Amino acid sequence: MAEPSNADFVMHGAREAMEGSLAHIEQQVKAIEEAVAKNPSLTFDLAKTLIESMCKAVLDEHSVDYSKNDDLPKLFKLATRKLSFLPFTASDGVEVDKSLKKTLSGLNTAVLGICELRNQCGFASHGSGTAKPALEKIQAMLAAEAADAIVGFLYRVHRQGRTSSSTQKLSFDDNPAFNESLDETFGPFQIFEVEFRPSEVLFRLEPETYRIYEAEFGDDPEAARSDGGEVAP
Repeated sequence: MAEPSNADFVMHGAREAMEGSLAHIEQQVKAIEEAVAKNPSLTFDLAKTLIESMCKAVLDEHSVDYSKNDDLPKLFKLATRKLSFLPFTASDGVEVDKSLKKTLSGLNTAVLGICELRNQCGFASHGSGTAKPALEKIQAMLAAEAADAIVGFLYRVHRQGRTSSSTQKLSFDDNPAFNESLDETFGPFQIFEVEFRPSEVLFRLEPETYRIYEAEFGDDPEAARSDGGEVAP
């Protein structure tokens, strides 16, 4: 493992990703560790760039198209929608999934904060007609630690998903009873002349939600329904 470049601040989650399958972020990680003490304003620029690299790695592996003009909040949203935050072994996980998504919304807020700090105080951000606030090491560490936590978490979830998918691949055709139940409950819907099945739309656009509800349905088909036949929230 490469030695940390700055003894005062060391990234742990990002270094785990770097030593795993994201070797290309090594320069970014080392640059952040140095910038915290030597150039705090640059830390905000680098923290944003590091999270962008993590999000793009997830999207590339899942073959999700994105534009070079997409901002970080959009990339983060696209990436997190492709990750399974519950392991495949976790059935009956609807409420847990909701709690995880609430926590994830906190990470999204942190991403927005890093973007704003970069725009307002970053060393390499857009030019300004007035002097920018000069933040110091303590504020730089906040941004660096937040980026480290976000990158480390996304990498571990991403790695968990790759490991799980190699042994248990989610397949739409393997769940005819659940698909039929969804279609009967919500009914088909139409856009112009094209008719869509609710079960297939959920499977394609929200595979993690599909998997969680399918697991509950498999354990107890009747318990997966409530309030007049709708799938339980």
